[in-house]
Amino acid sequence: MISKIAAVILSLFLGAFSIETQAQQVSALPRSSPEKEGVSSSGIIRFLDAVAGSKDEFHSFIFLRHGKVIAEGWWDPYKPALKHTLYSVSKSFTSTAIGFAVSEGRLSVNDKVISFFPEDLPDTIPPNLSVLTVKDLLDMSEGQDPEPTSKVITMDSNWARSFLAIPVVHRPGTQFLYNSLGVYVLAAIVQKVVGQNVVDYLTPRLFQPLGITDADWEISPQGINTGGWGLRLKTEDLAKVGQLYLQEGRWKGKQLLPAKWVEEATTASIDQVHDSLTRAQRNYNDWLQGYGYLFWRCRHHAYRADGAFGQYIIVMPDQDAVLAITSETADMQDELNLVWSYLLPAMQKNPLPAAPKETAALQQRLASLALPLLPGTADAPAAANISGKTFSFAPNVNHITGMSFSFKDHLCQLTLQTDTAAYQLSFGSGKWAAGKTTLHGPHLTSPAKASLTGLPPFRTAGSYRWKDANTLELVLRFIESPHTQTIDCHFDPGKMSATIYNSFDFAHKGIELHP
Repeated sequence: MISKIAAVILSLFLGAFSIETQAQQVSALPRSSPEKEGVSSSGIIRFLDAVAGSKDEFHSFIFLRHGKVIAEGWWDPYKPALKHTLYSVSKSFTSTAIGFAVSEGRLSVNDKVISFFPEDLPDTIPPNLSVLTVKDLLDMSEGQDPEPTSKVITMDSNWARSFLAIPVVHRPGTQFLYNSLGVYVLAAIVQKVVGQNVVDYLTPRLFQPLGITDADWEISPQGINTGGWGLRLKTEDLAKVGQLYLQEGRWKGKQLLPAKWVEEATTASIDQVHDSLTRAQRNYNDWLQGYGYLFWRCRHHAYRADGAFGQYIIVMPDQDAVLAITSETADMQDELNLVWSYLLPAMQKNPLPAAPKETAALQQRLASLALPLLPGTADAPAAANISGKTFSFAPNVNHITGMSFSFKDHLCQLTLQTDTAAYQLSFGSGKWAAGKTTLHGPHLTSPAKASLTGLPPFRTAGSYRWKDANTLELVLRFIESPHTQTIDCHFDPGKMSATIYNSFDFAHKGIELHP
């Protein structure tokens, strides 16, 4: 009887597993070889060579031609199943939510912004604020100057009210100035008119039809998705959304997003005026090609969703191609230059002859992509002396009060104590040690009130080495974000000092901890 029950349970499990696997296969993008889709495998290899020789740290990419994935890769420890912080790529998803709301008659791009926030308006409404429209928020022509985001999100809990109190010094619609807080206001407008936050509103309209699961999005102190940043998706999810836009809003024969909205959102609505630059200089700059509804225009008649440190959805209509990228770089133009210099010329109009050797070399290269590990070394004698001991620190900006270490089988376990919590972090010698933590890693908006609120524990990959007999180096990658934290620990008899480096502090100043 027990064996029959077990057999039934196993059958149900395998059936459920089969259904889930089939669903995953149905939702995945189709795959093809580069040459079949008119792309040179050797050209993609040259792109990877250029990436390896650049100053940019790529984490993943997916390259689509004619709707099919022809090349994809993740630099270990980044993985296909991991989400990635997208920073301002989130803006294009907020734009998409506005597009759905417009198509459903819930609002118009010509609606006045003040009409949505009667309870948050200043006592006197200045003329420029009174004419500010949804369209002005979409194309970054709010008229505020300077851009207010960093000041507001760190000092106030009602971000929309603060936005409406900021002087509008230029007539809306006349001058471009990047303004992330205005995109948060768009997210707040969506929540007001549809009764859901943006990520929930997009789920049945965008995410589910495209087979996108596990999307999450940071929220503000008022429980509103942050709009201009904070969305996390997988790389293939980005590629799918790019393909949806390339197909003018159609997906598997169904019009999800109106083609008229796709055209309007991705056409230049306003120009970035830089009188000090010549036309030749502007033609070389992908940030001076015009701006749509939270989409950037690119050179080569392309357009993109664009996030800090090199998160991209690049749509190339002339080539019928899409490229999704996650990365960390201090020079985002350099990454785009790599695309235009190597991938663009690799694409031809017609299919290319089969090139089995080149295709096999490309597949081998893609399978071996990895970020450099710290060299594995035997533990220094100091490891035995510090194992199990706790080292305390004087007050510091990171609120770290102490650290303790345990070494065993080429694994270092760090307990990091702050004034509010203790965090267990794992580091491997000559390998990555996987982990999860509620510790907030380096993040561009970390000073914001409610920063990273609404997200589950963060996945990490850690590696360590002894730089010398008394100096331990710990590298902790937050592998659902672009960023890495490095801790150099120096041990003296009975005490320890440390320096913490955040990867996007490209000046490498570091934060020092002293006993």
